[in-house]
Amino acid sequence: MKAWRTITVFLVVAIVAALSWHWLAADPGYVQVSIRGTKIETSVVAALALLLLFWFAVSVLWWLLRLPFRAWGRSVKRRGRERLANGLTAFAEGEYAQAERELGKAAKHEAFRTPALLVLARAAHERGADERAAQALDEAGPAAARAADALRARFLLERGHAAEALASLKPKTDLSLRGRRVLIEAALAEGDTQAALDALPVLARSQSLTPEAQAALETRVLGAALSAAPDATHLNTLWSTASRAQRKRPELVATFARRAAALGQTLAAMDEIESAQRREWNDDLATLYAGLGPGELDERTRKAEGWLDLAPNSAALATTLGRLYVQQSQWTKASTTLERALALAESPAAWEALGDCRRGEGDDASAATCYANALRTARGESGLPVATHRLPGRIDTRPIAVEERSEHGVPRLPGAP
Repeated sequence: MKAWRTITVFLVVAIVAALSWHWLAADPGYVQVSIRGTKIETSVVAALALLLLFWFAVSVLWWLLRLPFRAWGRSVKRRGRERLANGLTAFAEGEYAQAERELGKAAKHEAFRTPALLVLARAAHERGADERAAQALDEAGPAAARAADALRARFLLERGHAAEALASLKPKTDLSLRGRRVLIEAALAEGDTQAALDALPVLARSQSLTPEAQAALETRVLGAALSAAPDATHLNTLWSTASRAQRKRPELVATFARRAAALGQTLAAMDEIESAQRREWNDDLATLYAGLGPGELDERTRKAEGWLDLAPNSAALATTLGRLYVQQSQWTKASTTLERALALAESPAAWEALGDCRRGEGDDASAATCYANALRTARGESGLPVATHRLPGRIDTRPIAVEERSEHGVPRLPGAP
């Protein structure tokens, strides 16, 4: 296609030249130039040719005159690039003083001034020269205003002045993406979750973060907002405006359920946890199910007992059931269930719940041992032996783990696909 286009252009030029030659051959024109009694006579074609030759000669002369200056300019740019490269390398290696020197020299070249001053400010800040960093940001000029604002706020945040960083960024409407991330960090540090929420949509649309990093940031911000919800109305509004993907994240489900229970919305907390468990089993949500307060204990116990079909070998579920039995003073069931939970996997929560159970039964010595075991397990140590509830003279044949089989009836390890 490109070859045919070139051939077509040449043909058109040849045709135009031939037609022009025939047109000029009939009457080549006449040009007369008279200067101080000197007359120059020629045809139009010759005059045009002389003008083109004169223009070409002047262009060559001008190119030759500019050649030394261009060579000098290339040399200056090459030195500027080398200093900028040396400064960036020194900054990456942590040699901040050398980076500051090299970048200061690179900043003298207009082409590299803005990036050199921005990195110089960062190097000066890392070196502890905050005044030099502020001066470099001021010298960066209007072209780097957004980047300079983000860096100033970042420096304040790193020095522990989150309130000042937030105050410097919040009134600005034209923030860079880095500035919005700094604003989110400062807002979370100051508890201003609404400011953090407002900055999220622009970051999401920019796709400057990977999907995983964006999801993690959204989880942090929305989790903080849910935890800080002042009342049930605000909490439900936040949860209803969250995306479907966000409402499926176990961390956010747990945060919503925890805050809803604290605000007296036990049924709403239960509903979210139960829906999440139907989608995909999660031990953390099962553990939280027992910590929703004193409301709806009977219903939660029945639901947790039904979950045994979903996760028969879950130590977290066994611990949750035991804690629910303890809250209802069903000591025998609680003891049996918690002993099984500890046989599956020791955890501080299971030992603490068993301690509450033993204390409820009036066995203070065993309760003290259980509480001590909770501390030992939290430190990564094994627990001390505690007497179990077994019938005298009989062997305990209760299963610790339930065999799991695939859809083809083949036994598999717990948790295996």
